[in-house]
Amino acid sequence: MAEPIPPITLPPITDPAIEGQWLEKSLQHWLDTEFLPEPANKKIANRAREIYVRQRLEGENDLGSLVIAIVTEMRSFNFKESFYGEFAVANAVSDLILDSLGIDRCCGN
Repeated sequence: MAEPIPPITLPPITDPAIEGQWLEKSLQHWLDTEFLPEPANKKIANRAREIYVRQRLEGENDLGSLVIAIVTEMRSFNFKESFYGEFAVANAVSDLILDSLGIDRCCGN
């Protein structure tokens, strides 16, 4: 039987502005390089940053809960002008955070 994946707890946020700017810049770069640079990518990255920073300021440090919050709140975002959707954005945020923490995100055997 497979073992459950342990939760990933982020350290408390220390500088929301810097952390938010990093996330927005990193996510926009990922969006621009994954398919095509498009104007909607900046709006998507900005909205994801807003959600992430607000959640962190409210004390959310569990990465899984942050991903769910991003999926839930990005549902109201208009993705018509984009290749992406809320799940791709939330997964990209998770991957970027894991990479920044040096956590291997490979799914293993």
